[in-house]
Amino acid sequence: MRINPRRTDRGTSITITHVLTIGITTLLIAALLTSSGTLLENETERSAESSLETIGERLAGEIESVDRMATDDASVTVTADHPRTVANSRYTVKLLDSDECGNADLLSDSPTNTNDCLRLTASNADTEVYVPVAIDNLDDGQPPVSGGSLEISKESGTVTIERAD
Repeated sequence: MRINPRRTDRGTSITITHVLTIGITTLLIAALLTSSGTLLENETERSAESSLETIGERLAGEIESVDRMATDDASVTVTADHPRTVANSRYTVKLLDSDECGNADLLSDSPTNTNDCLRLTASNADTEVYVPVAIDNLDDGQPPVSGGSLEISKESGTVTIERAD
């Protein structure tokens, strides 16, 4: 067998090997980055949900305390400091009456829920949490307030939440 000295395909296998190695490495790195991005997003949502539940439970306790402290004649205002953000996301708080809270999973196991609730919503994390609050009369027509320092007040028998300036 005689080898033709003019053949130029001897270096082709090395070039193909390098191209395949670079291609496979690129695919593996892309898959790793995609899966880690999804994992980070899931952890962010879970962190936001946990933080909102904690803030909501603290806020519900503060609202119930204001409700108990106020008598029919007197009004009470309490300033409550809470974080402005959860999981790098701003959030809002809204008082809802029991009709709007009926389908919230956190509130109770029974389909007929009689508790009013707080709805906390994180904007960037797409997370919404409902926390029950046991008070007699609330102003559920007020707009949502952003998290941070809040004024909880009870005047004329009605509980309201406003942003503290």
